[in-house]
Amino acid sequence: MGNYIPARDDQGRQLPPTSDIPTGQTLTPSNPIITAATPPEDKLPDNFKPFDHLQKVYIPQHNALVKKYFSDHPEDWKPNVATARSSLRVACTMLDDDNEAIMNLRHHLLFDLLGYGKKDLGVFYGIPAEQFQESVVGRPQVFLYFTQDSASIPEGEIKVKAEYSFRLMNETPATMTPSKALAIAKEVKSQFVLNGQGIVFTKGKNIYKYYHEEHGYRLQIYGNTETDTQDIITRLLKCQNIPYDENRLVVSIPKKASITNPTETELVYGAKKKKPRYRPIVNVRFRYAYLYLRGKDRPIYLVDTTGRHYQALA
Repeated sequence: MGNYIPARDDQGRQLPPTSDIPTGQTLTPSNPIITAATPPEDKLPDNFKPFDHLQKVYIPQHNALVKKYFSDHPEDWKPNVATARSSLRVACTMLDDDNEAIMNLRHHLLFDLLGYGKKDLGVFYGIPAEQFQESVVGRPQVFLYFTQDSASIPEGEIKVKAEYSFRLMNETPATMTPSKALAIAKEVKSQFVLNGQGIVFTKGKNIYKYYHEEHGYRLQIYGNTETDTQDIITRLLKCQNIPYDENRLVVSIPKKASITNPTETELVYGAKKKKPRYRPIVNVRFRYAYLYLRGKDRPIYLVDTTGRHYQALA
């Protein structure tokens, strides 16, 4: 056994042993005193202005997204209103002297009206579902997207949407070409765009099913009347020059009435909220159509009435 060397303090003085060497018995309990450091004072400056701070943080982040959305513009683009897209970019771009109302409008224009917040949903939403029969898997699919006009949305409610699709059963990703896509785009535009605006369809509580799978149709539409719904189905069929067959239509009419603007309330997490709507009777307008092809990372936009998808074919 080696020689025991007593511990010493910082000045070299020998410290008393804390235990007996032969037995290991504790002689002097060690009770270190630990003093937590006082945290630095953390407070806002006396002249702190919350809105000015928010602007300094938010505006650069927002404008970076604006630049990304308008990536078709050259790097040296200067603010101008010479074209429709330049005008939109000017309207979306936040400035240091904007007040709260203008900031909110610019945010609403970019994220809600132009749809930046949903810019990538088209890649995933509506991708061929497992319940489709094996014979249609991989066939190109055309989607048509409808939304409610912003001015018609009741206060406190969200925008009603609809999306319908059909398959191109005579095509595959290998046989589909830009010229064929353009031809489909022109047919969709002729059926769903009138005087530069998308046509309007009235949604409702009734369910209308129209299956014609050998031609690529498996439609389930919430409509208000059979006449209106038949018109939409007929237009979808005409995109491939297929006649409407009334024997294929199956109608389900629930006993419960539509609730478009609920007045009754319910308690939700300690607060009163309006009860949810039930299959409301709402007009939705055609906005755009896109083609989904297996193997392509992004959808191919065929028609666009919003100005958001500037690369649309027709």
